[in-house]
Amino acid sequence: MTNTVRQYALDFPHRSAYGREDFLIAPCNEAAVKWIDLWPDWPAPALVLYGEAASGKTHLSYVWQDRVDALRLPVQDLIGADFSRIFTKAKALIIEDVDQLIGDIEIEKSLFHLYNMAKEEQGHILLTAHSVASSWDFKLPDLRSRLCAAPSVSIHAPDDMLLNAVLVKMFMDRQLEVSEDVLNYISSRIERSFSYIRQLVERADKIALAEKKGITIPVIRRVLEQM
Repeated sequence: MTNTVRQYALDFPHRSAYGREDFLIAPCNEAAVKWIDLWPDWPAPALVLYGEAASGKTHLSYVWQDRVDALRLPVQDLIGADFSRIFTKAKALIIEDVDQLIGDIEIEKSLFHLYNMAKEEQGHILLTAHSVASSWDFKLPDLRSRLCAAPSVSIHAPDDMLLNAVLVKMFMDRQLEVSEDVLNYISSRIERSFSYIRQLVERADKIALAEKKGITIPVIRRVLEQM
């Protein structure tokens, strides 16, 4: 007999668990984990970590941040930043979703300056993106040459084993527990992508919260019909 644990009917914002012990290692992300563990022996000042939304890039960047005491720098803060001062505080930086602003010449000039400063100061930058750097629409050739020459590693789509593990983790991040029957029902019917899984969990959470229900097969069926 399987049981479904009901969610408390309180609409608190959820917080994802970003510790290393919470990161689920599988064939689709093993190479990325090895590159993170390889630091500080990276062959260039930057590493590009790319993959689809919700694939684990942010989680892995937090693992690296905790390990090396890295500074997280919003990409929009690149323009006008005092990089010399930044590198006196930290020798490791994280910039997420950098590909979203490639094409903005001022951002690219700042990123180029930051890359050169990291090289001079023997620092490192972890860049996350949705695609490989060679596909970005650069305006600055010098930045293209540096980032395309830097090592890059992808996180691929999940296999069935990781799919179920990610489902469990995303529900647990929202203080939700689901039965094995529900997990089997979901995994046999959904698109194999991290972003799809995240959307499904978010929608199921909203329905369960609004109706003060647990995560049941009827709830999931309604979510799948909506999606």
